Amino acid sequence: MAGPFTVETLQSLNPVSPEELEAPAEELESQAQFEGRVFAGLTASGVRNGARNEQAVFLRVERRASPALPAEGYRRDAGGRERKAYFLLGPCFGTVSKTQVNEAVRECRQLGDADWLVVLGFAFDDAIENREQTTNAGTFQVTRARIGEDLLQEGLLKKDKKAASFVTIGEPEIALLRDAATGTATVEVQGLDIWDPINNRLAARSVEDIVYWRLDDDYDGANFLVRQVFFCGGEKNEFKKWRARLDGQASASAKKQAEQTLRIELDEDAWERLYGFRSHPIELRPGRRVAVRVISQFGEESTRVLTL
Repeated sequence: MAGPFTVETLQSLNPVSPEELEAPAEELESQAQFEGRVFAGLTASGVRNGARNEQAVFLRVERRASPALPAEGYRRDAGGRERKAYFLLGPCFGTVSKTQVNEAVRECRQLGDADWLVVLGFAFDDAIENREQTTNAGTFQVTRARIGEDLLQEGLLKKDKKAASFVTIGEPEIALLRDAATGTATVEVQGLDIWDPINNRLAARSVEDIVYWRLDDDYDGANFLVRQVFFCGGEKNEFKKWRARLDGQASASAKKQAEQTLRIELDEDAWERLYGFRSHPIELRPGRRVAVRVISQFGEESTRVLTL
């Protein structure tokens, strides 16, 4: 930058006295304290997946001297057998990256003595998916589990088994339906696949367990832009009743005012299809990617990226 310039701010600059500068700064909470709360929550309330009888409460959780897999835990399955799981713990304030998961999967595969890798975090990279990994000793399941906000601060942790401090994030079952005659494709949401840690199997959930889902029909790999939204939780008749009540309250003038305010035209045909499991047609184009983000009844988000 060359020449004179000015700096403007909305904040006032308050002077600081020498005594305040000499005062010791507050120490940030150590990673060990945060990990301690997480491990206590795993033995208190365990990992839930929404089903009443599929909650994995760990008998004990032990630390490991590994940044990729900082802990291991032991739980009992439906037959009473003790099973081992490894944990990848994401940052307290941040997103679990694909690289972290790859390193954890690599180490878990080398160890080969666990059937479950639980990726714990507050947020996850869109490229991370739940999947099954094969090793020489068998297979293990990789599952994302969102950490509850009660673990962010000391004293908020609920120590009863009904608490939902850790909730698994299901993998959406998506079908891509191509129509060569029209040169378009539609995306259909068919349900959620969620790992059952008690019976050690991948359980399919009904599509009605999804509250709503969003679609970016031209995903660039970094920014998710909502271009289509659909509701699908519960039954369609309930949605129709809700819409009927809404229509009874909205007048033509209110609709016109909304169109002027939002600078859009409300499409009645799109409103008719606001409830559903299938997207609007998408033009087929080589290399075009679509991202589908579903939101479960627990508020958990899961994203799948498909290439047309």
